Amino acid sequence: MSKKCQVTGKKPRRGKSYSIRGIAKKKKGIGLNVTGTVKRRFLPNLIKKRFWFSEENRFITLKLSTSAMRTIDKQGLGAVIRKLRAQGQNI
Repeated sequence: MSKKCQVTGKKPRRGKSYSIRGIAKKKKGIGLNVTGTVKRRFLPNLIKKRFWFSEENRFITLKLSTSAMRTIDKQGLGAVIRKLRAQGQNI
């Protein structure tokens, strides 16, 4: 299964990690310089969570980001599941 949130669609993003060397100008140095960059991935905070879906009397397991769990708390599980099924996801 991919590292993607089923509700919000969050997935890994690309970015860079910088190596910085030097002495700050405030400390009478020449300044901070970026001496190297390395590609990296920013991964979403995903959790596999089991919810009781009372409308169908069964448990539903979803792979969610923590912000999606807040969305479910606010909108309700039934509304979120209906929206996902309308998009064509099999739950």
